[in-house]
Amino acid sequence: MRAVVYSEKGPASVLRSVERPVPEPRIGEVRVKLARAGVNPTDWKARSGGTARGDFAEITPGQDGAGTIDAVGLGVDGLSAGDRVWLYLAQHQQAYGTAAEYVVVPAERAVRLADSASFDLGASLGVPAVTAHRALTSGDVARLSPGAFAGRHVLVQGGAGAVGNAAIQLARWAGASVITTVSSADKAALARAAGAHHVVNYRETDASAAIRELAPDGVDQIVEVALATNNELDQSVIANGGTIAFYADNGGGTVSIDLRPTFSLNLRYQGLLLYTLAAEHLRAAAADLSAAIADGALLVGDDAGLPLHHFSLEQTAAAHEAVEQGAVGKVLIDIE
Repeated sequence: MRAVVYSEKGPASVLRSVERPVPEPRIGEVRVKLARAGVNPTDWKARSGGTARGDFAEITPGQDGAGTIDAVGLGVDGLSAGDRVWLYLAQHQQAYGTAAEYVVVPAERAVRLADSASFDLGASLGVPAVTAHRALTSGDVARLSPGAFAGRHVLVQGGAGAVGNAAIQLARWAGASVITTVSSADKAALARAAGAHHVVNYRETDASAAIRELAPDGVDQIVEVALATNNELDQSVIANGGTIAFYADNGGGTVSIDLRPTFSLNLRYQGLLLYTLAAEHLRAAAADLSAAIADGALLVGDDAGLPLHHFSLEQTAAAHEAVEQGAVGKVLIDIE
């Protein structure tokens, strides 16, 4: 099979195209013939040495993907050859991920993909959508479904990013009034396409005053990409008992918290990282995302505020560079 691998840390140029044997599923595993692979910041950060990459002599990058199961190992129930699936954590704790024609994963990391959903959508889930789900369910709402956020306000900081896009769509599906912040008119258009009810350009207005006007009693849940930069704003607009869920360190790796305003509002700060989430949170995310897809509430593409950028498998290095350089939207590798 065709695959892309690297054996040393470094720039995208360390990636190379190779031929490798088609892997065989072991007990509890399935093999997927991939149609698309998603590229995330975690992929280039691991490749460049910014995050742990595991003690493997050779790595095929890629946590996310979508395709069709073509072989099932012993002990797998509920999945069969021919099933369309989307994948998450495909390369987690193993050497080979989704930048290849085939990948073998534990069965629980392969989730049925509705016939109505494209492989583009399936490969765009994984890291961003599971992260968005956990950011929304880290407070008083434990599961997402229509009406779960009825009467509540959700603030998504950075609504034009992949996680922000998924958070907007999921929060709206759950019945929230969704407010998001952006830094430009172009990104505002993307956030509106995703379904945000209100968009605040923090470079053109007093974001705190604008958000408080929209939610006088404060927002109940904040999905935060840059806590070090936004903590003061978050505290000024959060409701009593609200939750600030942060999933990245954009804007800085440390934050200073003024304690009295924090505990006087009974605030929760919830950090989250996909790779260390408990199994029950991963299962809940997979189930709720599948329900949202079935309802037509989770989409990708220009009309959904998440432009798609397609590369061939042989162009994986260029795909990594596009993500590293901050491509707006979702970068996909076309394998099929």
